[in-house]
Amino acid sequence: MAENEKEYHIDIAPGEIPSRILLPGDPDRARLIAQNFFDDYQEIAHKREYWSFKGTYKGVPVAVCSTGIGCPSAAIAIEELIKVGGRVFVRVGTAGAIDNTLRAGNVVVFTGSVRDDGTSRQYVPLEFPAIADPVLLKALTEAAEKSGSSFRVGVGHSKDSFYSEFPEMVADSQGMQAKWDAYRKAGVLATEMESAVLFVIGQLRKVMVGTICVIVGEPIEKEAKITDKPKLDTMVRIALDAMISVKI
Repeated sequence: MAENEKEYHIDIAPGEIPSRILLPGDPDRARLIAQNFFDDYQEIAHKREYWSFKGTYKGVPVAVCSTGIGCPSAAIAIEELIKVGGRVFVRVGTAGAIDNTLRAGNVVVFTGSVRDDGTSRQYVPLEFPAIADPVLLKALTEAAEKSGSSFRVGVGHSKDSFYSEFPEMVADSQGMQAKWDAYRKAGVLATEMESAVLFVIGQLRKVMVGTICVIVGEPIEKEAKITDKPKLDTMVRIALDAMISVKI
């Protein structure tokens, strides 16, 4: 296969990756997912923040590719993965609770995401909604129900700065606190850094995109560090079960 057939950033060519792909942020998490959940996994490529693996899950070909941190690198990942054949994508990540009733280890499935990022605005005006694919959303919800785990379904929030969760670390602390209070009042569940642009690109490219996250720390605004690191096994199994259940 010619080197120039490979996508520049992810280093993958058409035909090298299955059409159903999990999208964690952390490259090492991609490796762990492949090792712990895939049958007969093998590495596809490892370049920059993009580490990809393929295998099978319950007999269905699946893959995982890390996106790195934030919407800019996530946008590059999904754009290039679509070019090489990706059709169903589930972000599997971590999020900070906005809703005060959420606790570390809870699972959240996003129906859509507040576009508080800059990357998605490079694609469409801010008025355009960032929403999950409805078929994949239904599949994620049903898989979460079958898992018996504690989970919530609702709107998420995507931002560009991890530490803006903590008002004392930004210049306008009162304004930032008011912003988080408004999101909480509106029923936004949790905040992370990738889903908004993944949803937007999914809509534009007509592929299926969903997000499921595990809550780490509780709630946001308390400390400028993650205090809890719950296991991600339940989230990953829900994502895989949902992903293989949808028709392409």
